[in-house]
Amino acid sequence: MQVINNHININQAAEQLLNKSEKTGISAENGTSGLSFQDILRGKVEAPAQEPISLKFSKHAAGRLEDRNIRMTDSQLERLTEGAVRAQMKGIKDSLVMVDSLAFIVNVPNQTVVTAMDQTETNDNIFTNIDGAVIA
Repeated sequence: MQVINNHININQAAEQLLNKSEKTGISAENGTSGLSFQDILRGKVEAPAQEPISLKFSKHAAGRLEDRNIRMTDSQLERLTEGAVRAQMKGIKDSLVMVDSLAFIVNVPNQTVVTAMDQTETNDNIFTNIDGAVIA
């Protein structure tokens, strides 16, 4: 193994670890995922499958849409759902999802749209109590 400025090459370290585990009989596999250290090191880890999202609208959000006579197209609803899926994949819990001139606050774990606003209400461009935003 070649050491340069007190650093070793990551591939050399991986090979050393894998060779050591073969000699000692100790498995380098992760017991929960079944992936070897080498697979993880080389980026062969697949993201866990996401369950399909079926968004619900809270009474408040449904009321806001009705009060403002906002009608969502199938395309907009699909983009809102895709935005929620993208937020879920990033680990966002409360997300702002922008669809055209509409803004939605989505509680991702509960798969619920908690509020909805149109362009006239987003003039301040301030959204609080969110931990991520998606433009769908």
